[in-house]
Amino acid sequence: MKTLVTLGKYILLVGLSVLLMWYALKGIDFTLVWKQLQHVNYFWIGVSLLLALAGYWSRAYRWKMQLEPLGYHLKAIETYHAMMVGYLANLVLPRAGEVIRCSILRKTSNVTVKASFGTVITERLLDMLMLLLLTGAAFLIEFDRIHAFFWNMFSSKVAGYGTKSDWILRLGGAFLLVILLGTILFYIFREKLKKNALYLKIKGFIQGVAAGIFSILKLRNKAVFIAHTLFVWLTYFLTGYVGFLALPGTTDLSLGAALSVLVVGSLGMSAPVQGGIGVFHIMVRSTLLLYSLPKETGMAYALVTHTSQTLFVVLLGGISFVVSMFQRTRIKPEPALEPELKSVAYDKLPK
Repeated sequence: MKTLVTLGKYILLVGLSVLLMWYALKGIDFTLVWKQLQHVNYFWIGVSLLLALAGYWSRAYRWKMQLEPLGYHLKAIETYHAMMVGYLANLVLPRAGEVIRCSILRKTSNVTVKASFGTVITERLLDMLMLLLLTGAAFLIEFDRIHAFFWNMFSSKVAGYGTKSDWILRLGGAFLLVILLGTILFYIFREKLKKNALYLKIKGFIQGVAAGIFSILKLRNKAVFIAHTLFVWLTYFLTGYVGFLALPGTTDLSLGAALSVLVVGSLGMSAPVQGGIGVFHIMVRSTLLLYSLPKETGMAYALVTHTSQTLFVVLLGGISFVVSMFQRTRIKPEPALEPELKSVAYDKLPK
């Protein structure tokens, strides 16, 4: 039954990706797109892939740093292989890669899933923070275009919120009521819960995840960690800009345009579809329209950059998957958390 549900979910997501890609290509003159694709400069595509590889390696090293305060002293190549398998899995089932890469690291390096998953949560929070900062920068540098993009996208939806405000308030009230009831029930039955095996297991997992999240507070070299975070996003930015140089129709675009594409493209890649297929193309094409580029040129750029990066992930992820399958470590019992980290986790959780 579980297999059928997973298969059904996968088919639904593939269908959604196909539908979004059809919508992205709707009204496109493929003759003009093909003319652009015939003149792709593959030297710059190669440079963009090298930049992407540097970003992957930096992100893997940063993950290694996050795990060190938890008592796991790994090599960067270990976190790299686990991370790339996760990226490969995301192309099949969105967001599944976050769990799969933690499972791979458990198998190859004996890192508990709950600890590594906590560090992944921190990583995603940092990505959100960086994206917010870059969005703010894009608004300052490219205000007219970025403002026009988001206004065109959300104005019609915002206009309709007035008629739906009652439902929003009701749902919000129901959510708060559920939290209140849950808190009261937990307080009433807390003594019985402390003796329940399932509750203790869940609590232990949450505490492990919390320790992973707050491991960032125990980093030995925070400056290096911040430098890697900035470098990762710099590679994303440069990858998009170098992609401009690969097509004749986009070579004259500015660094500001690359920043706009980075912000909007990142939002597209975060959509719950395989690899952002369709959503990325629609959003990038729409962004480049604001720079007076024909939609065919914008689509050609989106196709070239997205396809090359996706195939690169398939190649690197496939290699990492094979390496991980041959790399087996004897699974040890989950180690106790370091006292300091354990106290941090406990302080953040209800007793």
